[in-house]
Amino acid sequence: MSYRITDDIELIKELLEMTSGEFAEAVGVSPETLARWMSGAQSISRESAEKIYDFAFSEGIRVNKIKEQLFREDAAANGRITLFHGARSRIEGEISIDRSRGTNDFGKGFYCGESLEQSAMFVSGFSESSLYIYEFDKSGLSGTQFFVDRDWMLTIAYFRGRLSGYSEHPVIRELIERIDGKDYIIAPIADNRMFEIIDSFIDGEITDIQCRHCLSATDLGNQYVFKTDKAAGQLYLKRHCYLCEREKKYYLSSRQEESRIGNDKVKAARREYRGQGEYIEEILK
Repeated sequence: MSYRITDDIELIKELLEMTSGEFAEAVGVSPETLARWMSGAQSISRESAEKIYDFAFSEGIRVNKIKEQLFREDAAANGRITLFHGARSRIEGEISIDRSRGTNDFGKGFYCGESLEQSAMFVSGFSESSLYIYEFDKSGLSGTQFFVDRDWMLTIAYFRGRLSGYSEHPVIRELIERIDGKDYIIAPIADNRMFEIIDSFIDGEITDIQCRHCLSATDLGNQYVFKTDKAAGQLYLKRHCYLCEREKKYYLSSRQEESRIGNDKVKAARREYRGQGEYIEEILK
């Protein structure tokens, strides 16, 4: 495994002021086994890794959050950006833009988020999911940014295949030209709930203004979409982070609560802005 677990063991021991013997007992191994782990003479199984990180989380030690804070400080000092990528399993080899699906928010690309919690949340339902922390150097690259507005809604709908019949419409062509040739894109994250709201807009059930306010109510932060190998080449891996089951349940529980509150906000926004703005057939007439 590539989690640098021995470094994390040293951190956990120090924060909890534990001896090696006390730590070994807490995670259910012998002091000899722990010593072999620390020396590199014996590899750490996934089962043992689960016990280590579960113990730390149960004791209030948020190992991944500590890493996030440290890496953010280092990145900021160097004029770089800390980003996160949640993976359902491992990332094998170098980052490849061509491996991704063309039906993602902005088509093919490598997607990262600004928030550790949001990135982990999206993959916490998978048994072998993990989290990657990257440092991004945007110098010498071209990028563009979207916000929660009509352009963002239409662009996502287009790449998700909802506006394929309008690929030559001037409004859509202008949006595509906006991202053509760009190395990276910064845009709000859209989850399945947001796609449902955008679908309501595309189906003519709500106006663009209603849709925008509904989407703002479910804000998940920004994502970075790396569209070229050049951009991916300036994304530097800082740490591969283990997500124990207890931590994943924590994120899933937080997501459920956020979703409940977001749904209430969406209902309020649909009511408050009813009749304001334009419907899709007016925009793409």
